[in-house]
Amino acid sequence: MSTEHQTIDFALELLRPHMLWVLLLLVPVGWYFHRSLSDFPWPQRLASLVLRSLIVLLLVLALSGLVLLKPTSTMYVVFGIDRSLSVDEAASEQIDELVEQVAQTAGENRVAYMDFASEASALKETSDGAAIADDEARRGTNLAHAIEMATAAIPPGYVPQVVLLTDGRETSGDAVQAAAVSSSPISVMPLPVRDDPEVQVAEVVAPAEVRQGEPFYVEVVISSNHEDEGYIDVYRGDLLANEQSEPVKIKVGETRFRFRQSIDNESQTDYAVRLRDFDDSLVDNNSASAVVFASGKPSVLVVDASVNESNHFRWALEEQDISVQVRPAEAIPRSLAELQKFDCLVLSNIPATKMTMHQMEIIRTYVEDLGGGLVMIGGDQSFGLGGYYKTALEEILPVRSNFEKEKEKPSLAMVLVIDKSGSMGGEKIELAKDAAKGAAELLGPKDQLGVIAFDGASYWVSEIHSAADKGYIIDRISTIEASGGTSIYPALADAYDGLIGTTAKLKHVILLTDGHSGPGDFEGIANDMVAARITLSGVAVGGAADQQLLETLAQTGGGRFYLCDDPASVPQIFAKETVEASKSAINELPFVPLLVRPTQVLSGIDLEAAPFLLGYVITRPKPTSEFILSSEAGDPVLVWWRYGLGVTVAFTSDAKSQWAAEWLTWPDFSRFWSQVIRHAMRKSDAKGVFVEVERSGDQARVVVDSVDVAGRFIHAADTKMTLIRPNLDKEDVTLEQTAPGRYETKFTADDRGAYHLELSQQQNGQVTFRQTRGVVVGYPDELRLGIPNETLMHRIAEVSGGRYSPKVEEIFDPDDRLARQVVRLWPYLLGAALVLFVFDVALKRLDLAPLFRNAV
Repeated sequence: MSTEHQTIDFALELLRPHMLWVLLLLVPVGWYFHRSLSDFPWPQRLASLVLRSLIVLLLVLALSGLVLLKPTSTMYVVFGIDRSLSVDEAASEQIDELVEQVAQTAGENRVAYMDFASEASALKETSDGAAIADDEARRGTNLAHAIEMATAAIPPGYVPQVVLLTDGRETSGDAVQAAAVSSSPISVMPLPVRDDPEVQVAEVVAPAEVRQGEPFYVEVVISSNHEDEGYIDVYRGDLLANEQSEPVKIKVGETRFRFRQSIDNESQTDYAVRLRDFDDSLVDNNSASAVVFASGKPSVLVVDASVNESNHFRWALEEQDISVQVRPAEAIPRSLAELQKFDCLVLSNIPATKMTMHQMEIIRTYVEDLGGGLVMIGGDQSFGLGGYYKTALEEILPVRSNFEKEKEKPSLAMVLVIDKSGSMGGEKIELAKDAAKGAAELLGPKDQLGVIAFDGASYWVSEIHSAADKGYIIDRISTIEASGGTSIYPALADAYDGLIGTTAKLKHVILLTDGHSGPGDFEGIANDMVAARITLSGVAVGGAADQQLLETLAQTGGGRFYLCDDPASVPQIFAKETVEASKSAINELPFVPLLVRPTQVLSGIDLEAAPFLLGYVITRPKPTSEFILSSEAGDPVLVWWRYGLGVTVAFTSDAKSQWAAEWLTWPDFSRFWSQVIRHAMRKSDAKGVFVEVERSGDQARVVVDSVDVAGRFIHAADTKMTLIRPNLDKEDVTLEQTAPGRYETKFTADDRGAYHLELSQQQNGQVTFRQTRGVVVGYPDELRLGIPNETLMHRIAEVSGGRYSPKVEEIFDPDDRLARQVVRLWPYLLGAALVLFVFDVALKRLDLAPLFRNAV
């Protein structure tokens, strides 16, 4: 688009000048005139030549896109209307009044309307604009994007003008920069901000790092546009950290409150503040959070299915100056922020079926990207017996849950009875097939496996077959497709009949379904299985399954019942059942652990004087792991390796009275476990390093200042950061040195939730420090109390040549700007050629010789 502050003359222009070559057609026209045998008078023939030449010329000019550029002062005005949540709802009346005035004042000028907030909508040349439907889009204001969209949408041939109706409260972008480079003047008409009764948590101020046991203050800043009273709840994690018997009073503007706190046994603590019982309009801005890191004692989370049985283990660690928190399996952290409170996670005899896939992914991220430690301790519900085969946790552990079955172990014949009814379609049936394939992979060559699928009827997918031929069984499982109804009894009867004919010592059935079955003698078939020493387990997929039936069958059949809310955990259940049914994953012969590989981690511990362990879970070490202790049979007892930034440890015996009863009284029990735990836990050597994380708008800034032991700045160090976003997306960032010993970076933090930062610095290939930080993004800045940003609005108008708060009449006042309006001439050229063609035809059909003789 071309606009100038000067006189613009009329001009002609060819859009496609390359088409002028068609003028070469004049050559054959001239040749035909010269060679013509017509007996018309010479003047008549000459007139025909001129007409034909003109026709060719007009057609060629039309093909070449001849246009007329004429000056115009007609405006194209785009009104950008701020629809963000900070704008008062009463502003709609002001906007409606403006639209009505524009309709009366615009005249020949063209007008378009564009609604915007955090993003701009499409333009509409109507009075109603184009409303932004997405409420999330209204939780921000990007004036720069609105300016760019409005300017780009103005078509050529008009004098451009953009008018923003806004409160000027920009939450992202740089509106002044966008206005400065805009080819159009930007006028600004201020809108009022919300004036509903509003109370918000403006800020939660807490120190980034404290020492454990050291008192500090969490300062809460409350902003309000009216005097009020209510309650302020401060939560430390999930626990209420303050008690208020009476409401507190707040004033107009900011009111500050301080709450004394201390951290005793965690390395990271989240503080959340929530308001209640205030006179308020928006609830989304009534909470905010802060993260405090504590240095001092290492912090360990121990998860044990039997909390009371872990007391000896807890006392042993606490004796070695390690803070310990013990939880049951149901309290495994469900967020990365919760797990980040601890330097090491210990899973003591916890089955995989007690965790969701998401929880396993959180633990993997905690170890791999944030340097956390993971120790898995054995028991009858751990490793293979816990269903860890092919899970995210088995991937990060230094041992595998599958193993070569010993020859003397009893053989197993197992039948998988899988529901393939229509309700099992999609993800469910695929996960069931994966589970069945995993079960086949876990069985030994002496074992046998059969697979039955059922809907309204049942059929053998794979008859009972040697597990040595796993490929055949897996290929047959792949053929299962979901369809039909649900009838369980015939499938169980087929499984019973099939297993009766086998000679295996152990016989087991796993039944999986997601619905209710037709009638059948379920009690009778379960009793028949018990009489034949066939055990039966039931897996209910989802709440619609007949849980009561499956639980009764499992109890009668001497097996186990599983309620599976998440279909993704079905493979872990099948793996657990398969290993448990095979009776081959546990060795319960007393043994003394043998040192395979000497290590500094166990220095000072007399392993030769260690008492007997009474059992362990059989596993296989991974090729690159460090194999430290073994059983007398050569199986792994203590193995570890580094996975990503963290360390994972597998101890295949237990740490309580079942297998380690004699170890509990061993003098080195405390020392052994404290040294193993300290080897695995997250390392955080922050001497001489100061980390600052601050957030402004949707940008966060990380600053690392580092000095050596002599107090000298550390230069040219390789300083990196692993950023984990709220959705667990990972990003590796290199910090740039900006001053002596100072390294900085910025990242976008526009999603609500906790951002975890793992910072490290290296010199000469050696890690000199590693530290974890975090920042919590609460409600968007759009929801904060504030006044119209008149300074910003004045600057936008000033740098772009627009006006601040103009009247509607002034917007359409003509100025010295003109635009070149394009008038396409091809219709006129074709019309003229058609008229000339008629005359040319006339000259060819009429004999005008008498006219020329009379003229002579």
